[in-house]
Amino acid sequence: MGEPGESRRGPLKSAVPSNVVSPVRRCSRTACGRPAVATLTYVYADSTAVLGPLATYAEPHCYDLCAEHSERLTAPRGWEVVRLALDSGPARPSGDDLEALANAVREAARPQERAAGSPAPGDRDSRPMGGGRRGHLRVLRSPDS
Repeated sequence: MGEPGESRRGPLKSAVPSNVVSPVRRCSRTACGRPAVATLTYVYADSTAVLGPLATYAEPHCYDLCAEHSERLTAPRGWEVVRLALDSGPARPSGDDLEALANAVREAARPQERAAGSPAPGDRDSRPMGGGRRGHLRVLRSPDS
């Protein structure tokens, strides 16, 4: 056929030029190109529209709205609108969040307690100074302490 990346019709091209795709999510309202700041979800079973902070991922059953459209949002007659507090910036995990996550992973990886209380053959020493290992996480002490 010829060079790789070529077809009978010529070189292969991307269907969408890369400069057209934007990493910023846009408002779902027709003809609105403003950046999205909130996500709207409908809970049909409860006749409720929930407007909250911008979801982490775009989902097909949710609608991203800009600040103007989220402020002007109205729901159909008989429906309730629940407005959750919008974040002023992206949420960052705190030290407590990371520590809680590490503890949960350690707990999940901990082997079941043995009835006799003796370590199983091949178990590693889990003393803090030894840098004991449980699962795939390892806790190391600072050389200063």
